[in-house]
Amino acid sequence: MTVQPQHVVPELATLRAAPDARQRELGYVDTLREILQQPATWRVTAGSQAAAHRDLIERLIAFRPEHIVITGSGSSVYVGDAVAPVLQAELGVPVRAIPAGDLLTHRAGVLAEGRGLLVSIARSGNSPESVGAVDAVLAHAPSWHHLAITCNAQGALATRYTDDARVDAIVLDDRTNDRSLVMTSSFTNLLLAASEIAPGAAAPADGVAALAERIVDIYVDALGAIAGGRDTAVYLGSAGAFGAAREAALKMLEMSGGDTVTLAESFLGFRHGPMAWLNRDGLLVAFLSGDAATRAYESDLLRELNAKQLGATRVVVGQDIDPELVGPSGLAVDLPGLYALPPAQQLLVHTFVGQWLAFFRCLQLGHKPDTPSEGVLTRVVGEFTLHAPEGDA
Repeated sequence: MTVQPQHVVPELATLRAAPDARQRELGYVDTLREILQQPATWRVTAGSQAAAHRDLIERLIAFRPEHIVITGSGSSVYVGDAVAPVLQAELGVPVRAIPAGDLLTHRAGVLAEGRGLLVSIARSGNSPESVGAVDAVLAHAPSWHHLAITCNAQGALATRYTDDARVDAIVLDDRTNDRSLVMTSSFTNLLLAASEIAPGAAAPADGVAALAERIVDIYVDALGAIAGGRDTAVYLGSAGAFGAAREAALKMLEMSGGDTVTLAESFLGFRHGPMAWLNRDGLLVAFLSGDAATRAYESDLLRELNAKQLGATRVVVGQDIDPELVGPSGLAVDLPGLYALPPAQQLLVHTFVGQWLAFFRCLQLGHKPDTPSEGVLTRVVGEFTLHAPEGDA
């Protein structure tokens, strides 16, 4: 295994105080701004934005879909993984996250028949899958209605279907249209907006914004320190927090340019093979549930790891965290009031922690958070040929 050189990374206050020109030279000006702006943007998404789209959401729910599918690609489909359990619990109809690519390659095998609502999640709304999936479902499942939630008012998802009554669009505050390659504020605001499809899940974001600000004030430098020197990282979450774990794992993989190998798994799934991952001296990040029964399962798994002397370097995120679950060399991100938040807003907090770990790891490796894996990854996936599945006219 190649040992990656480590760079000394200043604490957050120093990074923030650097002139914009220096931040741009070091390649973090956009990413840092976009991570830090999230509390302010959440207040807008859950406040004036939600109010502006309340009539649209009520009309979509009155349509009484038999199925709801959240679709997207990469981080955008992880929004679906996170929010689907929240929406299903609130609305009482089946809700699934299906990658847009699956709707292109084998739509008949994943899309249910009947009256449905397809919710397309996208930062730019310009990726080939975004438009291709909507076009395919419009053509071959005409009884489905569509809602695009995007950060880009000029993107194809927001502009292409204005003459089709089956398609509506919600465009978020322009600040959420992240300029960095990696999705940070776009991800959390798209998740928050998607959760508001269930009227019972909508709530002001002042509480979750305050917790994010608490993380910045108290925990960020400690997160930077614990992220250093780890070439593997595993993220655990249950239900919607598994979607947050998948997103956090992707952020670490992207921002480290692949130099940190990541895995996301559910707590109960971790026993069934993936626990072998912890034979490596890597980082374990655990997003604890606020549900008492779920958290009991999660706590049992972490205690089992203690008994097996696995995963000693941990970040555990939750409220009233038992020190036994963290271990002697771990970090408890203990946040009073976390479990009083709506379930979707709790996921914003978990994702926020994952973003900071990836950001600092990127800088420690000497990479640029705004443009990691330069020459490999692009902010918007480039055009590629779309092929009709067998049987499509």
